[in-house]
Amino acid sequence: MQKKLLAEAIGTFWLVFGGCGSAVLAAAFPGLGIGFTGVSLAFGLTVLTIAYAVGGISGGHFNPAVSVGLTVAGRFPAASLLPYIIAQLVGAILAAAVLYLIASGKADVDLGGFAANGYGEHSPGGYGTLSALLIEIVLTAGFLIVILGATHGRVPAGFAPIAIGLALTLIHLISIPVTNTSVNPARSTSQAIFAGGWALQQLWLFWVAPIVGAVIGALLWKGVGEQN
Repeated sequence: MQKKLLAEAIGTFWLVFGGCGSAVLAAAFPGLGIGFTGVSLAFGLTVLTIAYAVGGISGGHFNPAVSVGLTVAGRFPAASLLPYIIAQLVGAILAAAVLYLIASGKADVDLGGFAANGYGEHSPGGYGTLSALLIEIVLTAGFLIVILGATHGRVPAGFAPIAIGLALTLIHLISIPVTNTSVNPARSTSQAIFAGGWALQQLWLFWVAPIVGAVIGALLWKGVGEQN
């Protein structure tokens, strides 16, 4: 179990550092041409690479919502759920801390919202609470269906990280304008801690919506996919 928890912490660290790092560091310099498409690709690539690296040790959740969904789907033991979530939070917060230290090393850099998730006036596109709830629920549900399907025994081994990485890229392409994309409470928590203020006040949505979406996705999969 200790190795599994360490793998989850490392994987979540890489996800947050790579994905949010592209938003905080590279996107801060328009001349580099890194827009939301580049950030979306960064998140997909981080999952793809780290899933091959340590996913075989822990299952490669790197996301509390994914762990909850897999538990509901009967793919993951409930007794391991809380330790996994704690490990994911530790990895994410450490990544955000390192990212903050690096970003703060440039005197005139504008950290903005530090890639935190938000709605209303803190939504990149100005979308309200209902829009944020709906998109986070729907996309997390879809993400769980992809994960459960890609890791099913009937699918050739070794291809799951590719499908999951591409799905996460698509998710970011869709939802960055709405919420800056969460679908991962650990990622949202880590950035909110360093953004502070409004990000912490709005953090509740980025726990509730992804977990609700994960449960819905798991139940849909149980009703359809597991019977085939």
